[in-house]
Amino acid sequence: MAATPQAIMEIPEALHRAPDDLPFVHFTDGVTFQLLQVDIEGGLWVLRTRFNPGVTLPRHKHTGEVNAVTFSGAWKYLEYPNTVNRAGSYLYEPAGSIHTLTTDVEGVTEISDVWFAIRGANLNLNDTGEVESIVDAGSILQHYYDECAKAGSPTPIVIGA
Repeated sequence: MAATPQAIMEIPEALHRAPDDLPFVHFTDGVTFQLLQVDIEGGLWVLRTRFNPGVTLPRHKHTGEVNAVTFSGAWKYLEYPNTVNRAGSYLYEPAGSIHTLTTDVEGVTEISDVWFAIRGANLNLNDTGEVESIVDAGSILQHYYDECAKAGSPTPIVIGA
């Protein structure tokens, strides 16, 4: 009996981005970010964010889970003042969590450098709890491209985009 040829499977390659492959761009006052990966259909956005000391973001609600790793500096949520994320910390946030991120942490004078993997959207809330704005995989990708163009950077090759 003759041997039948086996289907040739293409093995996917790992995708790599060096620290300088993707620029850090403006997100909001005191905050820059580098968009590493997006999956618009799956609702995933992975970014590295650098926060100046003393920055406080709007209170927000996550529609999906968030994973965070802190490389330097320190940050916390105003709602949980005794839980401070410092270099080496890992944080998991379940879907539905609501909080206010701040780098206003006593004694911290360096930039807080944090990696986030976010599923779903951030619903930015006003003082009465109503949604003011939404950030998701599609909008963060567009914002990243827009800010790269403003900075004169070529369009970066974000994984998944």
